[in-house]
Amino acid sequence: MLKILFVCMGNICRSPSGEAVMNGVIDKAGLSDLIKCDSAGTIAYHEGEKADSRMKRHALRRGFNLTSTARKIRFNDFERFDYIITMDKANYDDVLAMDTTNEYSNKVSMMTDYCTKYDADEVPDPYYGGPEGFENVLDLLEDACAGLLEKIKKDNATIFL
Repeated sequence: MLKILFVCMGNICRSPSGEAVMNGVIDKAGLSDLIKCDSAGTIAYHEGEKADSRMKRHALRRGFNLTSTARKIRFNDFERFDYIITMDKANYDDVLAMDTTNEYSNKVSMMTDYCTKYDADEVPDPYYGGPEGFENVLDLLEDACAGLLEKIKKDNATIFL
């Protein structure tokens, strides 16, 4: 079983959306029994909360159901997950700073590294913006999750034969 962890700052908008979109991509590919997803935040401010209602509403319109509960990333997540995908540079730096031995840095990457249609450096935080911000996040995530699945299949070709 391969495991993917999506990480943003508060774990109420971008990373739960990444989790939901990736679950949709995985399900559509018929790989739900081989790949599992989760999400976390670099801060614990929203721990225990459900996803932002605006993000949930926009995601549902596209067929994605955000069901996760916010939590903070923990050090043992480095061992539990095969891929740790961050939404922006600050998240990326914060996650790498947790790995003081640099043992797990090869597992950490940015979501936009997997975009094939969009040229973006980060998945921007839509929290303080309007509806277009949530739609932009979903556009980027749909693109990047498709690319991420291709990367995972290539990295783990023997599993997907």
